[in-house]
Amino acid sequence: MHRPPQHFINRELSWLAFDRRVLEEAFDPAQPLLERVKFLAISASNLDEFFEIRVGGLLQQVEAGIEERGQDGLTPAEQLRAIAIEAHALVEDQNRCWNEVLRPRLADAGVHVRKLDELDRAERAALDRWAEASLLPVLTPITVDPAHPFPYVRNTALCIAALVVANDADGTPTRRLGVVTVPSVLPRLLRLPSEDREITYVFLADLVQALAPVLFHGLEVVEASSFRVTRNSNLYVDEEEADDLMSAVEAELHNRRKGEAVRLEVEQDASAELVGLLQRNLDLADEQVYRLDGPVNLGRILRLHLDTPRPDLKDEPWIPVERPSQEPGAFFDSIRRADVLLHHPYDSFSAVVDFVSMAARDPDVLAIKQTLYRTGDDSAVVKALIAAAEAGKEVTVVVELMARFDEEANIRWARRLEDAGVQVVYGLVGLKTHCKLSLLVRSEHGTLVRYAHLGTGNYHHSTARLYDDLGLLTARADVTADVAEVFNVLTSLSPAPRLRRILLAPTGMLEGMLALIRREAAHARAGRPARIVAKMNALLDADVIDALYDASAAGVRIDLVVRGICAIRPGIPGLSENVRVRSVVGRFLEHSRIYSFDNGGDPEVWLGSADWMPRNLRKRVEVLFPIDDPGIRGRLRREVLSLYLADNVKARELRADGSEFRVRPAEGEAPVNAQEAFMRIARGEVLDFPDAFADVPVAPSDRAAGPRTAETAVGGERRRALEPRRAPAAGPLRPGGPVAGNA
Repeated sequence: MHRPPQHFINRELSWLAFDRRVLEEAFDPAQPLLERVKFLAISASNLDEFFEIRVGGLLQQVEAGIEERGQDGLTPAEQLRAIAIEAHALVEDQNRCWNEVLRPRLADAGVHVRKLDELDRAERAALDRWAEASLLPVLTPITVDPAHPFPYVRNTALCIAALVVANDADGTPTRRLGVVTVPSVLPRLLRLPSEDREITYVFLADLVQALAPVLFHGLEVVEASSFRVTRNSNLYVDEEEADDLMSAVEAELHNRRKGEAVRLEVEQDASAELVGLLQRNLDLADEQVYRLDGPVNLGRILRLHLDTPRPDLKDEPWIPVERPSQEPGAFFDSIRRADVLLHHPYDSFSAVVDFVSMAARDPDVLAIKQTLYRTGDDSAVVKALIAAAEAGKEVTVVVELMARFDEEANIRWARRLEDAGVQVVYGLVGLKTHCKLSLLVRSEHGTLVRYAHLGTGNYHHSTARLYDDLGLLTARADVTADVAEVFNVLTSLSPAPRLRRILLAPTGMLEGMLALIRREAAHARAGRPARIVAKMNALLDADVIDALYDASAAGVRIDLVVRGICAIRPGIPGLSENVRVRSVVGRFLEHSRIYSFDNGGDPEVWLGSADWMPRNLRKRVEVLFPIDDPGIRGRLRREVLSLYLADNVKARELRADGSEFRVRPAEGEAPVNAQEAFMRIARGEVLDFPDAFADVPVAPSDRAAGPRTAETAVGGERRRALEPRRAPAAGPLRPGGPVAGNA
């Protein structure tokens, strides 16, 4: 029995709160100007996804007559009403940020985004020449009448609506709706030629709108306005009924583009008549119409950040730290001697690519197994897997075809892998395969040795430069045996995995996490060190939240670093007064999952792919794995988690009522920016910052002079784990980078 609804924050409103945190970065004058533009674009793109997925799903529930209340007590219809209020306010602030803050400051810096009537004669002539040669030939104007129905408008496509006067068959002039869809291949921002340092852009939408009289020549154009339609983009594939899952997903991708409209964005000065025509054709209510004082797709201003050659207006480029190059034998020897922790993007993703590419060319590697959730269009990892298969190695890849918005890329890679002779499987029916695993089997002196990479992020070299993630390279026999067992589950459909070390969802992870939380509560009641520090992308699961409330009431200090959705209410006397929740929004997207438990003075740290959400714990294949090396465990607690808890520049803290406040340095306190600190540590600097775990006694395992066996209880089962040989040296934190632990 869960606690009453007032103890839970609504997930949709929490999502919108995260988007507002991103928008705050666009308003922040401490940010370089084009970085602020980037954050505004990201907030707009995040909102697009919110409508495509969350609002689309809620509207389907309402249409189906579902009135079931969520854990926060709201029905789908009530959630939609609350969303409309918050989303309209958010959109208004996004446009205010662009019109009143960023656009004027860009102009002051010599980067102009002009209206057409602000161009000089030469600029307008250059634009007209481009339109004549490259724009008008690809545009198709459609006037809606009984013979020409309202055209299908693709999801989030830029469109122009025109109110035109056309003659009926009897010659009677009638006002009709005209629609022009702008092809997605055309740039949304056009840069005009310039002979000086000034840079000038115009929005393509403004140009197409101005060309409405040319497009609808012979008709009177009363007015024209840009608009955009957002559609429900959920995929609905019955995997049990699909004989060919890949073909079923491809067909559903086609249907996605035809999903029901969930939002109309249109320029603010469009007439009620024009907007009404669009609403009726799209079957949208008034609260689903968003009138914008600015461009209808603010997400496209990301091109300003990417294309404007003004490094003085951007962050200094970050070059990830590279591992020293090694031959395959030395590379694998180093992993066998000691576990290696990788902290991306501060450490280069090339170490992960090397793990697979070296295996591809190493004659001693016999087999490779890999999961792929998101890979990108130019995946070095996939290319290495193809090379390995072509070299005659046994290669098995588990591809998640239903990774949202990456389905098409994954289908293309799956076909290429199969063509190269790779054994491709698609995981378990009804469960997304979200775990991040790579396993190699290598012949060494007549013995087969397994090596594994386990991570919190995807095998995607582009996002590895943008997302904060963690990965572990290990040859520990017990962990790699469990990784092999997970692959056997994914390929053989075994219903009873035999795991010793790692936690696997949906079989056992939820129970294991609940046992760890309850164990902390038992330690607190017994007067032993008890604390939970957990970092994740989202916290929503009611069972986990209930267990955290119980642990807080027992006296466990709980620090949560939650990037996005968070349903727990901190600081309620007698319930969650020991719970603190913060979120860090910085240069890189926080994506790592870390779960730390003081465990009576013998700390445990877990990493993995799973957030504390129902979908991760119950409806996906996820892995959480323990960190056995005390040096790596110490780094994760006293460096990584401590910096997140000390951040007083990019952190916000959550109040019990769901509101937030931005953390600022106290008087006399030095500013701490966690992500900036990670970059400095990766460069080799030794920093002085608060140790969040300074009051925890040194664990016996961390004092061990030689190998020993430690036993801990999780989920009622005994686990045996080889402990490393020596503890890390005392004193200042050593630099980060790709750190080998003490094995």
